[in-house]
Amino acid sequence: MKFKMRHSLTLRLTLLFATASTVVLLALGYLIGNSIEQHFEELDVEQLSGKLVHARHVLSKVHSRDDLALLPQKLSDSLDDHHGLAVAILDPNGVPLFKTDGLNIPQSLLAIQRDGKTRNVAQWQQGGQTYRGISASMPIEVPGLMSALVIVVMDISHHQHFMDGFSFTLWSFVTVAAILMGLLGWVSARRGLSPLSEMKQDVAEISASRLDQRLSAERFPNELADLGATLNGMLSRLDNSFSRLSNFSSDIAHELRTPLSNLMTQTQVALSKARSADEYHDILASNAEELERMARMIADMLFLAQSDNGLMLLQTGSVFLAQEFRELSEFYDALLEEKSITLNIVGEADIQGDRLMLRRAFSNLLSNAIRHTPAGGEISVMITRPDEKGACVEVCNPGDIPKEHLPHLFERFYRVDPSRHRDGESTGLGLAITKSILDAHHCVIKASSEQGKVRFKILF
Repeated sequence: MKFKMRHSLTLRLTLLFATASTVVLLALGYLIGNSIEQHFEELDVEQLSGKLVHARHVLSKVHSRDDLALLPQKLSDSLDDHHGLAVAILDPNGVPLFKTDGLNIPQSLLAIQRDGKTRNVAQWQQGGQTYRGISASMPIEVPGLMSALVIVVMDISHHQHFMDGFSFTLWSFVTVAAILMGLLGWVSARRGLSPLSEMKQDVAEISASRLDQRLSAERFPNELADLGATLNGMLSRLDNSFSRLSNFSSDIAHELRTPLSNLMTQTQVALSKARSADEYHDILASNAEELERMARMIADMLFLAQSDNGLMLLQTGSVFLAQEFRELSEFYDALLEEKSITLNIVGEADIQGDRLMLRRAFSNLLSNAIRHTPAGGEISVMITRPDEKGACVEVCNPGDIPKEHLPHLFERFYRVDPSRHRDGESTGLGLAITKSILDAHHCVIKASSEQGKVRFKILF
């Protein structure tokens, strides 16, 4: 079994901040050290170049072998005022014409073009000392000599000692600064993430019995305000779902209690004494009606559960809306005739959908309209086609529903009038099933109540 190590967000931010700071400090230290060292090099080269100019001036006055013999004395006099400087002059064959005592010349200064223009700069160590030198080829007017190689060297140990001390101080400061920046990053990360701890405490106080509690998103920084708003939205949805589940459980318990109570009462009464066969037949028939109502309710609940979990399978085909409503009108013909209700079906349109599912939804709408239409009333079904691909169905019946109840009509077991008992034919789930079927077909159903008319409008 592999265990994945999880690091805290504070540690991650601290390491990131410390790493970034260290990289910046290292780059800055390297830049400063390199700039100072380059500055010293430029100063040294400038000073060495000045000595080359002086040597050129001295060589320009050498015209004979006698002048060449006086060259060491002239150059030695010029070096007395410059401690740490050394000069060497070589003929084209590499034979020294003049050379400061103890001076060892590196090969890099000897390998130079003798064109009078090119010069070479080198740095080396000798005897624990650091030297920097410059060489150049210069013309000379001595018979038998065309040019001479002039080499000027200076001791830069004092620069090197300064750079060593400066580098130690600089990198010590960078090391200490990197550690301090890491500590500062840790403190900053802890303080910056403190709103997360507050949010954690607020969320920890929320439970199933306190879903109405919300996070105070306005006191969080902008980066967490959106998260707080998202969590509040999630809590609102959970609160709504828990409330619906609780109400649904209460409603179904209430709905099942009545038929179960009736069954128990009738059965106990039947068993209280001996009865005739006709009496037992009537009791069993009454019990069968209650059991059928409970069976319909359970079947409707299972249907809604399948719909809620996306288990509803649709058999898509062509559905002719007017034909479906005409066939349903024939099914309800006896009930319409009994209440002297007129059903008018106007319009025609065809859609793609599950014919049996849609027929059940239409049947629930018609059953609901017939149940709430007074005797002698009129129910109208209007079918229109707003465009080539869509269709609209409106079922209208006499009635009046207060506006505050309209958004809840499709909730399970919802009653506009809580004091009103449902008749034995209704389970209270018809409109909820209708909406589930239409949702599965990506349709929209709306309810409205105006001028004594209740209208259900379906948009395909």
